[in-house]
Amino acid sequence: MSKGEETRQRIIAQAAPLFNQRGYEGCSIQDIMSATGLEKGGIYRHFGSKEELAAEAFDFAWTLTSTHRRQKLDEIPNHVDRLKQYIANFVSRPRLPGGCPLLNTAVDSDDGNPILREKVRKALRNWKSLLENILNEGIIAGTIRPNIDPLKVASVLIAGLEGGMLISRIERSDRGLHNTLEFLDAYLEMEVRNPIKISKKSDQPVR
Repeated sequence: MSKGEETRQRIIAQAAPLFNQRGYEGCSIQDIMSATGLEKGGIYRHFGSKEELAAEAFDFAWTLTSTHRRQKLDEIPNHVDRLKQYIANFVSRPRLPGGCPLLNTAVDSDDGNPILREKVRKALRNWKSLLENILNEGIIAGTIRPNIDPLKVASVLIAGLEGGMLISRIERSDRGLHNTLEFLDAYLEMEVRNPIKISKKSDQPVR
């Protein structure tokens, strides 16, 4: 990696928590200059606009967050338990000030930042696809009920998690998130986990 690219990546990494905490309008170039120790010209040497930097910062924040949420998933064979681990990872949260970048940026970009809004839409589509894939794999493997709607379940999980995050931020307490974890864990057990198991000896379903 060239020195110029190293500087560019450093700017993105240092700007990401600022945008995530303060939003696009609330984060000024002066804030970024203070965080990076660079002059305005040094920042704009690497980015054509503040909007371009904000978009790159969102990608950085979302990648960091998504990677944290996927930790240990591949180690878990049962797909409901895999989803429960995902929820636990969400609740534990990575060390990115400001909370979930998707929720923050969705609210921040709703009034007229098309580049950031498209970034959020793409991130949400990928998030839904990740959960849907786990659910579809579970249906094939027999660990998840065959009659569930994967898109609907994925949407319920995302809505619950983001809602719990919002409540926790408003109340300045993790209680909302932990209540969400308990509710979604129970939902997965009662509505999603397939209670039918196959006996290896008889290949007949047993309960």
